[in-house]
Amino acid sequence: AYHDRSDGGVFAALCEMAFTSHLGLDIRLDGWGDGRTGDPLRVLFNEELGAVVQVPVDERAAFADLVAQHGLIECAQRIAKPTTAPTVRISDGDEELVQWRWDELFDAWWAVTHAMQQLRDHPDCADSERDSVRRFDAPGLQPVLHFDASEDVAAPFINTGAHPKVAVLREQGVNSQIETAYAFDRAGFDSFDVHMSDLIAGRFDLADFHGLVACGGFSYGDVLGAGRGWATSILERSTLRDMFGAFFARDNSFSLGICNGCQMLAQLRDIIPGAEHWPSFQRNTSEQYEARLALLEVAQSPSIFLRGMDGSRIPVAVAHGEGRAVFANGVDQSAVDVALRYVEGGQTALHYPANPNGSPDGIAGVT
Repeated sequence: AYHDRSDGGVFAALCEMAFTSHLGLDIRLDGWGDGRTGDPLRVLFNEELGAVVQVPVDERAAFADLVAQHGLIECAQRIAKPTTAPTVRISDGDEELVQWRWDELFDAWWAVTHAMQQLRDHPDCADSERDSVRRFDAPGLQPVLHFDASEDVAAPFINTGAHPKVAVLREQGVNSQIETAYAFDRAGFDSFDVHMSDLIAGRFDLADFHGLVACGGFSYGDVLGAGRGWATSILERSTLRDMFGAFFARDNSFSLGICNGCQMLAQLRDIIPGAEHWPSFQRNTSEQYEARLALLEVAQSPSIFLRGMDGSRIPVAVAHGEGRAVFANGVDQSAVDVALRYVEGGQTALHYPANPNGSPDGIAGVT
């Protein structure tokens, strides 16, 4: 790990690294801070150029060789080590100068961010985020895979000649179509880059595909709402509306909406059989665009995309301004609430997981 020390000094850099890692610190000034100035504060908060580098124990020798190779021996000192204790301790030789509780320093460091979020965002969301990140014992993102990620899922079908055609659909402002096509090619599909203008001009017809993947991004800049402009371009053209409706009605087709594509498909629920209970996606409760790395748990469900992955916990990048699912009535909302509490019910394919002790972690409250 590496952190610039010129904004707040070495103490701020060390603390920020400890806060991120949820680790304590043992900072020792002997050898680099005591003899030169006699003032620990000047050493700890000096904002001269420099960096803090965290090196694993088994890499110390190699790092020392690297420092020597570049003539930086006089500029490098061993200054601290992380600990599992929830404290930050500063000592000089055998003398302990000061010791703080980890959460005491964290609260001081986070105070300005929390005050700004309370004014700018929904106050409850600001409190929820602070409470979730200030726990020293928070386990962080702990991936768990109940499947072999290196397995070639297409292998059983190689000799059958089956290469189902999938349309990787995009519109202006949409991205990640190349990565999506690559993933489906790896899974044994034959991927096609299909722009909405291709469907409008008749260069492609969804009747020729078994799968449709609507990619993410910001179609039409989301100026009409997330995915709404994209959906409207389909619903207001009778040819496209009929084409999509016929595709969704088939019993041998599948659809996948990713991010903005999911928001778009939610707007098409009137022409998707069985989708009458789907929610719409509204502005986040925080009133902010949320971008973070979240942990999702795969539940038992009929999803063809997640078959054999039950119980896996996977870090997923989440970024959206309209990610709050709003249902048309209380009955639909209650059905989902029940499914979230009793995952075995099969109505929820992915959800924010419980903490290791099984209690809800409250992440959903942030968005």
